[in-house]
Amino acid sequence: MKVVVQKVKYSKLWIKNKLVCSIDKGLMILIGFKFLDNETLFEWFANKLVNLRIFNDDTGKMNLSVKDISGSLMIISNFTLYGDVRKGFRPSYSSAMDPASAKLLFNKFVDYLYKNYPNINIQTGVFGEMMEIELLNDGPVTIIIEKSNSENSEIIKN
Repeated sequence: MKVVVQKVKYSKLWIKNKLVCSIDKGLMILIGFKFLDNETLFEWFANKLVNLRIFNDDTGKMNLSVKDISGSLMIISNFTLYGDVRKGFRPSYSSAMDPASAKLLFNKFVDYLYKNYPNINIQTGVFGEMMEIELLNDGPVTIIIEKSNSENSEIIKN
């Protein structure tokens, strides 16, 4: 599972020239799933996202989380995070999860966030749609977080 987190002053998501969702201060999160990812990663990623200390405190130090500032999350599925360009110029998406499984996992992850962090405003894109995202990056601060499912890693090794 891989996420790209951007600290934003605002973010808006458009589909076919229609505003679908928007947030004010918070995190715009692109999320991609690898072919062996599963729900065992949810708790770790959710905890990391809501407690990531990248917002400034009163002294200007990045010491506060989205939870601390009563900020919002905008979560957008993005399989291209697993685009591999080591060979040639056209990305290979062979390690990305198939769309049907990724959609199911994406929806389950969002449900996990809603259930476990009910006080955080969570907005999402629409899985599989062409989306336009408007944002004002704050800082800019962009963090990439990736973690593999250790149980699945053992399966591959054997």
